[in-house]
Amino acid sequence: MLRRISLIMLLIIASSSVLAQYDHPRNKPSEAGSREGRWEGSVILAFQTGVTAGGEGGSEIDVDSALGWGISAAWNWTDKLNLSYRYLSTSPDYKALIVPEDSVEAPRTIEHSMSKRSHQFNVTYNFSSKALTPFVVGGIGWTKLDSNVPSAPPSTSCWWDPWWGYICFSDWKTYDVSKLTYNLGAGLRWDINNMLFSKATYTRQFLDVDSGSINFDTAILELGLMF
Repeated sequence: MLRRISLIMLLIIASSSVLAQYDHPRNKPSEAGSREGRWEGSVILAFQTGVTAGGEGGSEIDVDSALGWGISAAWNWTDKLNLSYRYLSTSPDYKALIVPEDSVEAPRTIEHSMSKRSHQFNVTYNFSSKALTPFVVGGIGWTKLDSNVPSAPPSTSCWWDPWWGYICFSDWKTYDVSKLTYNLGAGLRWDINNMLFSKATYTRQFLDVDSGSINFDTAILELGLMF
């Protein structure tokens, strides 16, 4: 997936340079108001730092750092105010210490890879209308954490397919949680030309769980097009 995102970034750079040659009315340096009223979309490379959190009864979880990917769609209400939707996906490895309720049983350690999927609705304020500007961003959304550890035996269903014949499919439930989250961050935006832009952002995501809170720090690199 990361290779696909990298390829998309290269295609955006190549296509934007070609399109810019035919976009004479817009082919000018970024200036005040040049972002106002325009849509934009971007692809994302993200680096999520590791985090350790303790739980009740001495349980704890240690999540490794991981690379991830994402996409974003946004509308520039003004040249300084931006409203956006952002999706981020990471699959970090983790180690969890499970402490049984019965003190006679010994604690267990689980090592696995989790799936983390975040949907965020953000408001960004650019401090300048120039091509290079710092910004702050904040928003709310929801995040699903899936341990990828089965919580019940798998269930299997079978059927006759008109194309593929007799098919059986097995599925199983896992331990997961979906929670409301919010995030705050800051970064730097560069409008490379009147179509192509890039953003570097450092954000902290706050996720409350039943036993406390887990905060994820993420460095985000975006490359996108305005239209």
